Amino acid sequence: MSESPENPQQPHVPRPVTPGTQASFGTYGGRPVSFVRRGTRLQGRRQAAWEEHAERWAVDVPRHVANTSVHPDYTFDAAAEFGRDAPLIVEIGSGLGDAICHAAEQNTGTNFLAVEVYTPGLANTIIKINSRGLDNVRVVEANAPEVLATMLPEGSVSELWVFFPDPWHKSRHHKRRLIQPEFAGLAARALKPGGLFRIATDWSNYAVHVRDVMAGSADFENLHTGERRGPESPLTQVWQSGVEAVVGGAPVREGRAPVSTEHTGPNEGVDETGGWAPRFEGRIRTSFEAKAHEAGRLIFDLCYRRR
Repeated sequence: MSESPENPQQPHVPRPVTPGTQASFGTYGGRPVSFVRRGTRLQGRRQAAWEEHAERWAVDVPRHVANTSVHPDYTFDAAAEFGRDAPLIVEIGSGLGDAICHAAEQNTGTNFLAVEVYTPGLANTIIKINSRGLDNVRVVEANAPEVLATMLPEGSVSELWVFFPDPWHKSRHHKRRLIQPEFAGLAARALKPGGLFRIATDWSNYAVHVRDVMAGSADFENLHTGERRGPESPLTQVWQSGVEAVVGGAPVREGRAPVSTEHTGPNEGVDETGGWAPRFEGRIRTSFEAKAHEAGRLIFDLCYRRR
């Protein structure tokens, strides 16, 4: 047993880890994690926005085992935070805040919580909150599974959004993907009965992965079971076109060779399962999604209802 550096006479006692969260599966300590925290440094407008407005718009959570963790004893009180009782929509991986701020503008009677580990993205979201005069959006810098496992009260979320999560293409990295059976269980805990879980990805392999994971969850039902299959399936179209193998992760620039990922998954020719939702009209087309279209990739939407 190692000794604490602060007190060499005192044996080090590891802090408990919230059951069911990514920390319990090794988020901290060099083991699998679903996100890469690209940086926390703020400059210019982002730094100014954070210093001036974070106290108002950023949820200050007590930490646990890392600076993106959430102490298991902390519970988010949405009514107190927003000053009203209203449906709560949570976006996991809110990026620069384009989707959630647009939705908040269009749905002033709904409360929104943006969950992100990328500090500059949260600062950008705060800039949008202020410039648009929004009062129904809050941001939190936190590891999503811990938010769903303990921070949010059970059955408190009306909708949960995960748009364009990191696909982790390589087979050996699939364990890092955010949508896993354990995550589906955490989502079910946070969502109220009848609540919606909306997912979008621009990679067919991840789309199939999500569809398989959610099909194995007794807590959810696919609102579009059997729909858009066969020739109408975006999966069939991707397989038959070979677009992902040719275009890969970036638009093809003039004078340059296309990028190939070589990780598009098995090609079965025709998708006979379907289950794909129509594009969610409440999701603004962000620059990220526009780049996917520019690269020639298709968007896969999935929508599940909490039983």
